[in-house]
Amino acid sequence: MINRVIEYSAHNRFIVLFLVFFATAFGVWSLRTSPLDAIPDLSDVQVIVFTDWPGRSPDLIEDQITYPIISSMIAAPHVKYVRGESMFGYSFVNVVFEDGTDLYWARSRVLEYMQGITGRLPEGVSPRLGPDATGVGWVYEYALVDRSGTHTLADLRSFQDWYLRYWLESVHGVAEVASVGGFVKQYQVEINPTTLLAYHLPLHQVADAIRRSNNEVGGRLVEFNGTEYMVRGRGYVQSVDDIKKIAVGTNGAGTPILVRDIGQV
Repeated sequence: MINRVIEYSAHNRFIVLFLVFFATAFGVWSLRTSPLDAIPDLSDVQVIVFTDWPGRSPDLIEDQITYPIISSMIAAPHVKYVRGESMFGYSFVNVVFEDGTDLYWARSRVLEYMQGITGRLPEGVSPRLGPDATGVGWVYEYALVDRSGTHTLADLRSFQDWYLRYWLESVHGVAEVASVGGFVKQYQVEINPTTLLAYHLPLHQVADAIRRSNNEVGGRLVEFNGTEYMVRGRGYVQSVDDIKKIAVGTNGAGTPILVRDIGQV
């Protein structure tokens, strides 16, 4: 058989050269046009449901959040299996679909089934879907470094969360930009329990007063000489002094009790 192939090739050199040229050209074309992945995506088609419930223990998270979501998702079409993980204050549910299932179809089915269990979850808990990316989608990691020493970690985190993050998310192909590290800007109120007891104030009343004071309210239109003026109350907290001046109650004489009277900000 091999001798016949060699003999045929020797007598038909033009055909052999043409086939070699055609095979070479096809190989070059395939090399230029075939999509190549540095890391082939062999992960399952999955949708992640993330829920945070701060301050709750893992067993409470499991009973009131993770289990209701899992019991609902196992009935979704084309679902292979559902995995759940409960930790302190967080719940993760991975819904894995059959191979070949369109990712966006799977996400729409998960959203549809999530609407049916909204009333079974605790008040104030709002599950949300993870990014539309696969398990091998983490492709780039960077760090913000201030070599001049003029900015704090809180400044770098604020720049990351309010500017750089949105610039990167606008790039084609970027599904999510996750921030890790740094100091998230926040205000902390340290209450003196002895002073709180002396004023007969419950802790939840202080928290509600601070929450209500960080808000804006709308009024109505006031017209003068054909000109309309919009009335509104601007009450968002702008500094530490604004929190210190928030009234949380009154004493027996009717004098307002401020946050600075019962703790430190």
